[in-house]
Amino acid sequence: MGQLTSEQIRAARALLRWEQRHLAEASGVSLPSVKRLELQPGPLAAREQTVAALKGALEAAGVEFIAENGGGAGVRLRRE
Repeated sequence: MGQLTSEQIRAARALLRWEQRHLAEASGVSLPSVKRLELQPGPLAAREQTVAALKGALEAAGVEFIAENGGGAGVRLRRE
């Protein structure tokens, strides 16, 4: 799927109604790091491990990341 963006992370948190603190706790990424990464527009400027931890926590909570397909990358909640 290409690189995750700060916009996708913020949108995923919004779908879950998570605060940044929730994402930090679920992913094991520090709260200051989550805040910093979300402030920078575009692809996440972080180590691969950090991006994987954030993505894994959001996916475990039910988020699906949608690849760029001409309509833009995005997120949605997985059907139950």
